[in-house]
Amino acid sequence: MKIGIIGAGISGLSIGQILKEYFDVEILEKENEIGGIAKTKIVNGITYHLVGGHCFNSKNKNVLNFVFNKILSKSEWHLVERKAKIFFKNHIIDYPIEFSIKQIAKFDEELAFNITKDFFSSKENINPKNLAEWFIQKFGETLAKEYLIPYNRKIWNQDPYEMDYTWVKDKLPIPNKKSFFLSLIRDIKDNMPHSFFFYPNSNNQQTFINALSLGLKIVKNYPVKHIEKVGNKYVINGEKIYDLIISTMPLNLIPFVIKETPLEVKKKSRLLKYNRVTNMLWETEPVENTWTYFPDKEIKFHRHIHIGNFFEPKNSRYTIAEVIGKHSYEDMLNYAKKLDYLKKPLDYNVSEHAYVVFDKNYRNTKNYIIKFLEDYGIYTLGRFGEWEYYNMDICIEKAMQLSEKIIKRYG
Repeated sequence: MKIGIIGAGISGLSIGQILKEYFDVEILEKENEIGGIAKTKIVNGITYHLVGGHCFNSKNKNVLNFVFNKILSKSEWHLVERKAKIFFKNHIIDYPIEFSIKQIAKFDEELAFNITKDFFSSKENINPKNLAEWFIQKFGETLAKEYLIPYNRKIWNQDPYEMDYTWVKDKLPIPNKKSFFLSLIRDIKDNMPHSFFFYPNSNNQQTFINALSLGLKIVKNYPVKHIEKVGNKYVINGEKIYDLIISTMPLNLIPFVIKETPLEVKKKSRLLKYNRVTNMLWETEPVENTWTYFPDKEIKFHRHIHIGNFFEPKNSRYTIAEVIGKHSYEDMLNYAKKLDYLKKPLDYNVSEHAYVVFDKNYRNTKNYIIKFLEDYGIYTLGRFGEWEYYNMDICIEKAMQLSEKIIKRYG
């Protein structure tokens, strides 16, 4: 049985590694380089991420075993402590903000009091209608309106009152009232899986991506422009024939390359929203933390990824500055003028697909498209193949789950 996988990102490579032990697998990649949105670039000897800040850890032991035992030995990684900060009201405080109320009290006691009062009076006995209401119910009105709603409006370029909230599970550390109280009297840190993360000893995430590709048949510079079902086979670009297709292609694009796609599915696909991201690699003054978040609307950057602190030994003078959307090189230089520690721009990149936007219609829309693809016989996988905000570890976990399903059915 011959399986065609569209896309050589983390998801496509992961499922390819598993399925190649059972089937004839070929991966089709439109770019000259593998890795999808996780791929890296080297500039002046510094490796940085073109989209986001991809790091690896997981609470799933099967995912950890797959990576460390089959792909890249644990000895080839080093552990990095996540030291995230928030630039809030012109002050640097620790992330997550709900455990930093003592720090807020040092510069605004009234605000700290209102955050605390509202948190303890917050109720969860009604179903939220949107992401903003979810924040208010979980964190109280003051913290939601002072930080969570404006920051999420910035990072999604979407009003949280118009966004779905169901995607946010496991994406944020959510304190209960006891842990919030304890944070007021002692130092408390979040226990999310990525509070510590693994990074390759090479100081280049591409080392892991390349290891994930070993032994795989990958055709690069091969954009999929046409898919047609002929009998019980799938023909790509009129020349490549497969018994089964797994697609990591974005859901808003794949309906337009399938010959038999109904008009209604194409219409639905146009409703899916996503964000591009523009980033710039900077040489900076030394910074101790790994991430800095900027909720202030006067600062265009939504976060800085201090990539040099992912390295071993640390090289704390390098930072990736991110802005949602497409921005010019000159725009990025102007945005940086508000932050003196950014000293010298080294590189610049504008992505295509970077982040799924969870508007109120996204779930029904993406399910409609996936249902068509399932009926057509195409499996979907990955952040944009499933239209979900998956980190690297979840992409691997979903690849493992889908491969198990395919092996059980066809193996």
